[in-house]
Amino acid sequence: MAIPIAKKLRTCCEHVAKNMTDDARDPKYFTLTEAERTRTEVEPLLIEAIELGRKIGHVDEQLQQAAQRIAMLGGALVTRGPLEKLRVEQDRLNEAIRGALTRIEATGCVVKDLDVGLLDFPAVINDEEVYLCWRLGEDRIRFYHRQDEGFDGRKPLDPRHPEPTPPVH
Repeated sequence: MAIPIAKKLRTCCEHVAKNMTDDARDPKYFTLTEAERTRTEVEPLLIEAIELGRKIGHVDEQLQQAAQRIAMLGGALVTRGPLEKLRVEQDRLNEAIRGALTRIEATGCVVKDLDVGLLDFPAVINDEEVYLCWRLGEDRIRFYHRQDEGFDGRKPLDPRHPEPTPPVH
């Protein structure tokens, strides 16, 4: 069974956060217009990161299968070349995804769930710090939630526009 992209990338995201300066960690607050502009800029990076995550999953599965074969054979007759190529590919993909996540988070938005392409944009509504919330496949930012709530706590920015049907990926 494949491990969800988000779990695989936890260390990647932690690496990005650890290497940010204190100024970069201070939240930027977005207006809806700024968040929309940023969303359109980072959407291609988000799609790239998701695709890279899927490729990493495939490479990880190949490495796990190889490790199981090696364990069953007691390490005999191991051909190192293909395994080394897989590890090099894994490293390359991990570095590429780190780069994409770094560029996304440098804008001030927060990657909440890479599996579904969920981004949050810190904002202030009625003197309360909230997140403007967007999921890949939605046409625009239409929801927000308190910072102590997650996706399930999303509320429409405009109450006349209820939750759309889930996007198809």
